[in-house]
Amino acid sequence: MTILILILCILLLIALITWAKVNAFLAFIIVALLAGCFFGMPFTAVIVSINKGLGDTLGSVAIIIVLGAMLGKLVAESGAAQRIAHFMHDLFGAKYVSYAMALTGFIVGIPLYYNVGFILLVPIIFSVASSYRLPLLYVGMPMLTALSVMHGFLPPHPSPMTLISVFHADVVKTFGYGLIIAVPAIVIAGPMFSATLKKIGPNGLQFTHSSAALPVHELPGIVNSILSSLLPVVLICLAHLLPVLFRDNPLIKSLSEWLAEPIIAILITAIISTYTLGLRKGRSLAKIMDGYVCAVKDIAMVLLIIGSAGALKQVFVDSHLSNTLAGMLVSSTMHPLLLAWLATACLRICLGSATVAGVTAAGVLFPIAHHAGVNTNLLVLAIGAGSLFGSHVNDTAFWLCKEYFGLSVKETLRSWTVMESMVAVIGLVGVLSLDCLL
Repeated sequence: MTILILILCILLLIALITWAKVNAFLAFIIVALLAGCFFGMPFTAVIVSINKGLGDTLGSVAIIIVLGAMLGKLVAESGAAQRIAHFMHDLFGAKYVSYAMALTGFIVGIPLYYNVGFILLVPIIFSVASSYRLPLLYVGMPMLTALSVMHGFLPPHPSPMTLISVFHADVVKTFGYGLIIAVPAIVIAGPMFSATLKKIGPNGLQFTHSSAALPVHELPGIVNSILSSLLPVVLICLAHLLPVLFRDNPLIKSLSEWLAEPIIAILITAIISTYTLGLRKGRSLAKIMDGYVCAVKDIAMVLLIIGSAGALKQVFVDSHLSNTLAGMLVSSTMHPLLLAWLATACLRICLGSATVAGVTAAGVLFPIAHHAGVNTNLLVLAIGAGSLFGSHVNDTAFWLCKEYFGLSVKETLRSWTVMESMVAVIGLVGVLSLDCLL
């Protein structure tokens, strides 16, 4: 009955959004209320779960998304993204621009949480697509693939780090094995798969976030443009490097912990960029602030959808659905790495969040770590790969992709969901292959 209720809830959510054309925020709240009641939760407990899920989800990403949107607006309007687009085209050429975007996402995705990297880099995707008349998904999907792979597979991201701690895996070995699996996953599900998406979605000239092209002589310098876009990455990398160089300095340690917070890194970048890309270029502070207000208006509905998806996820968690599903799979006799992947993939489909699916699977699958012959480093990667499978309408990243790229739900399923599933399957193949070789 539990599984039947879950399936009916997911089908209802999809039907409300795609068939009835109900606003996604309202659809999530309605299904969350019904799901909690059907799973036997007291009505007051359902309301508490919805409030907690919405609050926790927005509390962790709202400031980052808002600051990132402001920074992205400034990067776009100042011409910095346009300058980076010219530089990338000159360096790689239009023929290999998808590989350039994948490489950028790969580097940026090592230290940054997925949502942060998405918000920071999406203006560059728009600018490249617009400037060189390339299909938007063809340009953007390789970068999203790289960001997603880094988020799901490799430390220091939340889910991999939690799994490493639970299973007592080796950080260095897990990172090394993860890189071996990540490269083919990014190439196949990124540039190669994106070539099949050229006719899906807007053509690169119709998105609402672009700004009118500026004359070349009015564009900021390439160093200023790149630093303004990627300074948060530099600051977070620096925050992880300083404690290694200055192990016994408590002041450096405190400073590093402060800089390592994405909110601080983006806030510092926004303040600096307000001067370097705005005031220094002769724009008034009032005009810059007006642009920031417009940026926040543009992402208001995105924030609400993200929060409501978190509310539905919390109802599933508080109803103990995740434990029920994973517990059923643990009794299976299949290969432990395949079992770990399958259990996590089921949790991902039901709960939406890759991080939540991975962390939830860790506690339930803990007995597998004691299975004879199981490599705990590969177990971490198997769960990480499974946590990326089948992203759909209950995943916040699904809605980020849909709303920012101007896609329909069907187009997002055809592009984003298929890409995530490809990454998960390639990751599983890589894990099983390494298990045979090691």
